[in-house]
Amino acid sequence: MASPAKKRKLNPGAKQPSVPARGLEYFFSKQKQNGVSSKPSPGPTASQESASQPEQSDAQLTDEELARKLQAEWNAEDESGSKQDAEKVSPSRESSVSATTTEPPAASADLPVHPLTPVKDFNKTKNTLSLSSVAATEDLITATIPLDESPLTFDPSKYIPALQESWAAEGGDASYALLTRCFVLVSGTQSRIKIVDTLVNCIRLLIEGDPSSLLPAVWLATNAISPPYISMELGLGGSAISKALKQVCGLDNRSLKAIYDRLGDPGDVAFEAKKKQSFTLRKPKPLTIRGVFQSLVKIAKTQGQGSGDVKQRIVDKMLQDARGGEESRYIVRTLCQHLRIGAVKTTMLIALSRAFLLSRPTGAEFPTRDPQELAKLKKEELAEVWARGEEIVKACFARHPDYNDLIPVLLEIGISDELLVRCGLTLHIPLRPMLGSITRDLSEMLTKLQGRDFACEYKYDGQRAQIHCDAKGTVSIFSRHLELMTDKYPDLVALVPKIRGEGVESFIMEGEVVAVDRATGELKNFQTLTNRARKDVAIGSITIDVCLFSFDLMYLNGQPLLDRSFRERRDMLRSLFVEIPHNFTWVKSLDATSQDSEAVLEFFKSAIDIKCEGIMVKILDNNPDLEYQGDEAAVVEQGDEQPPPPEKPTAVPVKKTKPKGKSKAKSTTEKDAPEKKSRRKPLLATYEPDKRLDSWLKVKKDYNASFETLDLIPIAGWHGQGRKAKWWSPILLAVRNEETGALEAVCKCMSGFTDTFYKANREFYDDDGETSGGEPKNTHSQKPSYVEYAGHPDVWFEPQEVWEMAFADITVSPTYTAAIGLVQEDKGLSLRFPRFLRKREDKGVDEASSSEFLAGLWRRQEAKGPVGAGGGGAEGDEDELVEM
Repeated sequence: MASPAKKRKLNPGAKQPSVPARGLEYFFSKQKQNGVSSKPSPGPTASQESASQPEQSDAQLTDEELARKLQAEWNAEDESGSKQDAEKVSPSRESSVSATTTEPPAASADLPVHPLTPVKDFNKTKNTLSLSSVAATEDLITATIPLDESPLTFDPSKYIPALQESWAAEGGDASYALLTRCFVLVSGTQSRIKIVDTLVNCIRLLIEGDPSSLLPAVWLATNAISPPYISMELGLGGSAISKALKQVCGLDNRSLKAIYDRLGDPGDVAFEAKKKQSFTLRKPKPLTIRGVFQSLVKIAKTQGQGSGDVKQRIVDKMLQDARGGEESRYIVRTLCQHLRIGAVKTTMLIALSRAFLLSRPTGAEFPTRDPQELAKLKKEELAEVWARGEEIVKACFARHPDYNDLIPVLLEIGISDELLVRCGLTLHIPLRPMLGSITRDLSEMLTKLQGRDFACEYKYDGQRAQIHCDAKGTVSIFSRHLELMTDKYPDLVALVPKIRGEGVESFIMEGEVVAVDRATGELKNFQTLTNRARKDVAIGSITIDVCLFSFDLMYLNGQPLLDRSFRERRDMLRSLFVEIPHNFTWVKSLDATSQDSEAVLEFFKSAIDIKCEGIMVKILDNNPDLEYQGDEAAVVEQGDEQPPPPEKPTAVPVKKTKPKGKSKAKSTTEKDAPEKKSRRKPLLATYEPDKRLDSWLKVKKDYNASFETLDLIPIAGWHGQGRKAKWWSPILLAVRNEETGALEAVCKCMSGFTDTFYKANREFYDDDGETSGGEPKNTHSQKPSYVEYAGHPDVWFEPQEVWEMAFADITVSPTYTAAIGLVQEDKGLSLRFPRFLRKREDKGVDEASSSEFLAGLWRRQEAKGPVGAGGGGAEGDEDELVEM
């Protein structure tokens, strides 16, 4: 900021002798004549000369106002035909000026240019520098679009002409400002309906206005740049983003750290830093959705010597061109891969299905629905219309989870049954696995499957694997998270073509990879398997042998088998493939009914005796007419979150009437209450990708009436006392909220840890840089924005691990935020006597237990309490469960 004395020198008033104003071109021309390099220093002298001696009315102007006045005069001269080689600029009194320049051609885009060096006329056009307010560069067109309006009243045609005109001026691609506007609205609400509506309207604008930008927009909104089975990591550290912020926004280390300590979230830091950058020397070139996505892909693909510098320049460029604080916020959150707008996989699929039911791109011929006609439908009828489209898109993505294939087909044919054919089950592209529901004990399992034939299978303590093999013998192996792990198991790759029986050409099967003693066949635990190398494993260097225990067949010789019953799929698996002892076999199983409780119990005990986790119980045949006996809440899709309900579900109200005269009041019975439509679905024996159904049940050795486990995320810690003073103890743990993406604190734990664990944990979560050369490691000094907790731990952890925790029971808590609103409006849930069991290295943060799952366990606990242990009391009273 200029001092008052300096201001008087810069703007001395009208009493001094009048001297003609001289621009920077005057000095550049002088220097050229004298052979001096045109590189004036950007100090008060240059500003003083360029602004010397204004008119009498300029005496009261500040430097900023004077600079704007001079800029207007110079622009007027330009219009009258005057030629200039560089633009005049005066430093701002309000903040430091960012040293950025108009870009030369692409070949020289990354070369450093001095802030006041005149730009050559490469393209026979005049390139000038101009004083530009960062706040004024924000996109005002998108800021006025009501994206959170109901899709049934939102009309994209009202806004597309203005948007396309704005986009055309910058190359024709949809601007990143539109996506940013969507992110701001989505992150500003907790309403699932509003989130979906906002995404639907944004997608419709892109479908009708710029279809080519829809695919990159979907990737950016889902915080990814590729499907999980294609490894594309940005490989950016926090230092690259910090360096870019310091360079672009003119901050030093101290200022940046002060902002980070106050805000905690990297995106919020970028927002604040960009706001402090009040003026730049040029108007930023607007970011486009395609441009941002392509930049991220380039960062991910850049490798080798000098890759760090290349990545740094790309990051610098994106932050330079980000218009306003919000674009900077979400660019940085995208680079950190912590977008956290509460719009994850299932929400995006719902939004895509609804958008393509209402809009289509220019030239497409698939039918759409009229929003005005849909607006006339009842809520139940509208929900059915939405549900049909959602079911198709979800089923398609579960079988073929790649937006690169899904979006182009949607743009071509819209929502139709053909979508399942065009984007169906495909070799070497993993389908999302079917999951089993958890039961508390064997008695609950037998009650749920009463009257059905089922198979009990050993649940081995290994790694679930999905094996693809084509007619040429090419093999791909995927994890349950769809990550490619073919390189980890070269011995299985060599084995798989040999297990094909006569007539088998191509197949997709599922099984459990278990560490074994090759000589004896003895099973080893999962920890042994984790010691095996993960990449570039040579067969000759393998020291830990594995066996593949196969349990399902989903694809055979070009034909999907998902709609076949489990009994049919299992029979084909066992009859068409060749067993190789201690290398490839099928899981050990027992066919039974609910009447065979003793045989099932003996089978369960035998599984525990050979170090299995427990058993899986699967329905063998399709019996849609049988009544389902289980908890209806368990029959749901296992996506990232549930679709938004048409309205908030409530219990059936019971009216209380006053007695008239001597007559007694009549209580409302079930006959008087309105008939409720059941959400229960028939339990079928088909393979349902990406769903968790009661047609598959898990009974683990730890699941019984008094012992449950949860997979929780460590998010914070306190300094220990006494002997534990140098370690973190206790440690705060959280569940994940599937709807908002937040992490909700559920308990503190200081039980079950060893001294060795404490030491390793302190090194992993290092807040003072003791083990990492002075740099904090995996910690935050301020609470991240995505954490829900009102306490004040000594350090916040970067969410990276999942821990399996045991506990006595679940209690309602006014302190913890886990499942708040699901059980009581203003209270959450907590765990009594939590105890650490192990790290779940087979699970990522996105696979941790959810708040909805925690609430479900609490309901079962409360329902079972009055009945007594082991008697199937988890069923409870149906109406009571609904009201809770």
